[in-house]
Amino acid sequence: MEITLELIKQLRAETGVGIMDCKAALAKAQGDLEKAKQILRTEGKEFLAHGGREAKEGRVEAYIHHSGKVGVLLEVNTNTDFAANSQDFREFVKNLAMHIAAAKPRWISPEDVPEEVLEQEREILRQQAEKEGKPPHIVERIVEGRLNKFFEENCLLRQPYVRDHSGKTRVEDLVADLGAKLGESVIIRRFVRFEVGEE
Repeated sequence: MEITLELIKQLRAETGVGIMDCKAALAKAQGDLEKAKQILRTEGKEFLAHGGREAKEGRVEAYIHHSGKVGVLLEVNTNTDFAANSQDFREFVKNLAMHIAAAKPRWISPEDVPEEVLEQEREILRQQAEKEGKPPHIVERIVEGRLNKFFEENCLLRQPYVRDHSGKTRVEDLVADLGAKLGESVIIRRFVRFEVGEE
C-alpha cells in the first residue's frame, strides 16, 4: 500500500510524533494506521496527551528587525513552565517571530480567516478560472486548489518555513515536531506584526 502524505499527517495529528517516525511506522505497518500506532508505542515514542493540562504556560517574544522598520510580538503556549523555559522552546519562539517578520502572515490558521474574506477570495478565483476558459464542472476544484495556495501565503501554520530553503517544511510541521519532542501541546496563541507605514 502506498504511504500517502495525508496518511502520514493523520498519524502525526493523532499522536504528535515526528513526521519521519510516522512515515517509518506506516511503512512497517503497510499503511495500517492502528498498527503504526502500536509500532510507535513499542518503539517508546511518547504520544501527546489530548486533553490533560491546558496550555497556559509559555513565552511572549518580541522581535525588531535590524532596520527598525518591522517588529513582531508573539505568544506561544505550552503545558508546563519547565517546557516553556527549555532551550528548544525558546529557540522555536524566537525563530517563529523572525519568520512572521519575513513571511507576513495575516492569520494563524485557515480556520481564523473571516468568512467574508474567504467568500471574496473564492469569487475572485472563480472569475479567474472562468476567464481562463475552464469548463464549469472543474471550476470549483480549481478554486479549492488555489484557495490552498491563498492559505499557504496568508496563514502562519500553513506557510513554508522561511529558514528551510527547500520549501518542504511548514510552520505546522515545526509545531508538531516541537510538541513531540517536549511531550506537550504547543499552541501559537496570537501575534501582531508592525511595519512602518503600513496599517
